[in-house]
Amino acid sequence: MSNDEKPFLDVVSGHLGPLPVYLRKYTDEVADYIEDHVDQAATFVRHTINSTPWVPEVIKTPAPPPPPDVAAVALSRFERFQDWVARHKILTGLIVVTCGYGAYKGYLANKSFRKIRRAKRARNGGRTDVVVIAGLASLPLTKSLALDMERRGFIVFVVCNAAEDESTVAALARPDIRPLVIDTTDPPRAGSAIERFAEHIQSPQAPGPNIKPNQLTLKAIILIPSLHYQTSPIATIPPSSFADLFNTHLLQPILTIQAFLPLLTSRLQPVGEKWIPPKVLVFTPSIISSINPPFHAPEATVCSALSAFTEVLTAELRPLDIPVTHMQLGTFDFSGFVPARQAAAMIAGNPEDTLVWPDGARHVYGRNFVAQSSSAISGGRIRGLKGSSLRNLHNSVFDVIDGSIKSTSVRVGLGAGVYGFVGRWAPRGLVSWMMGIRKVDQLSTWKTNSDEGSSTEESEDGESSADFIAVPQEKNVWHADADANVWSPARKAN
Repeated sequence: MSNDEKPFLDVVSGHLGPLPVYLRKYTDEVADYIEDHVDQAATFVRHTINSTPWVPEVIKTPAPPPPPDVAAVALSRFERFQDWVARHKILTGLIVVTCGYGAYKGYLANKSFRKIRRAKRARNGGRTDVVVIAGLASLPLTKSLALDMERRGFIVFVVCNAAEDESTVAALARPDIRPLVIDTTDPPRAGSAIERFAEHIQSPQAPGPNIKPNQLTLKAIILIPSLHYQTSPIATIPPSSFADLFNTHLLQPILTIQAFLPLLTSRLQPVGEKWIPPKVLVFTPSIISSINPPFHAPEATVCSALSAFTEVLTAELRPLDIPVTHMQLGTFDFSGFVPARQAAAMIAGNPEDTLVWPDGARHVYGRNFVAQSSSAISGGRIRGLKGSSLRNLHNSVFDVIDGSIKSTSVRVGLGAGVYGFVGRWAPRGLVSWMMGIRKVDQLSTWKTNSDEGSSTEESEDGESSADFIAVPQEKNVWHADADANVWSPARKAN
């Protein structure tokens, strides 16, 4: 193109505007459309020719070669683990939570195990902290706790109600485990004994000859009721047994705490020193009282009453800043304090106990009693398991005394926490069924004795015998008839 033609083309291009651009775009779209349809037609023709059997093989288009084989790459263990976690997210979350909780409990247990637990001492090395244990001196739990508290540096006083208890304490042969004679059945004498003990606490005591006396401090009062109870159907327990049970297992601990209340609410520290209130610890078995199984009425009744009493005591002493802790016990290993033969005899619920029952009682309750006696928690013990170490209990008691544990209720021992959860949430019928309790289809028939005559027979004083029923002192309301399957009401005292 010459330089003379260029101005003319610019003028023409300016008059035509964007027409060449539109024309080029339209041409490209038509070409793309034709190309797509030609490819589709070619594909259809090729497929038709290849699928027609009478067309010679020379004309047919050869099939495309297969894709090259990809070598299988083995996944590493970490990659397989990642794939499993991605496919099981919920299960993985549960495992992580469970392992985390177990690791946390293990950390706490290890920390508690390594903790140094020693009572405070004076500058001259003398003992200053005093602990009172109100429990039967012959109980293995009382002995083990007294020995452990003494080993940790406490001066331990064991409440004694009889000369046998003083002999048991003296047999321990420890100078800092001393008897504290308090007759709780005689309130005036008990009050005098508490006053003498208070004077002893307030008076400086010399740990040895030519050593400056130290001021003593009452740190805790530990109440240990009896841990062993009779197992039997309610119908076979004489009324006198219930009366003795309530006096020894329920009334005695209550009177003991009542006797110490004036001492607890008094400031025994010297004037000018900060008053540190003593702790109150109440021990009760918790397995039976948590689930209240059949044939354990004595233990369930007494422990429930003590638990209620402890709650009321806690509410009364809380405004005085005196802490009360309810120690709910599981099972422990007392092999170091009780011979194996005696320990086996202490397990309640022996099936041979049914031999002393009347025939009617054996017929009605015998099968379920034997089944329950052979269950996993016969006599409040977990059958087949040795029980927790007493060291766990000793550590928990010390932690309550020094303030590390501030809870008003502490479960310690094998089965204490598990059966507490079961008793709170599991249905009662399910618990009884798991213990072997089954429905009794054949019940006894009620009838009167043949030698009693008419029901309106008058007694010697002119009163009708139908107006009252005389109950023998040491027998139940029912007594066995000659027929093993028949029960009769006892109308006359033997």
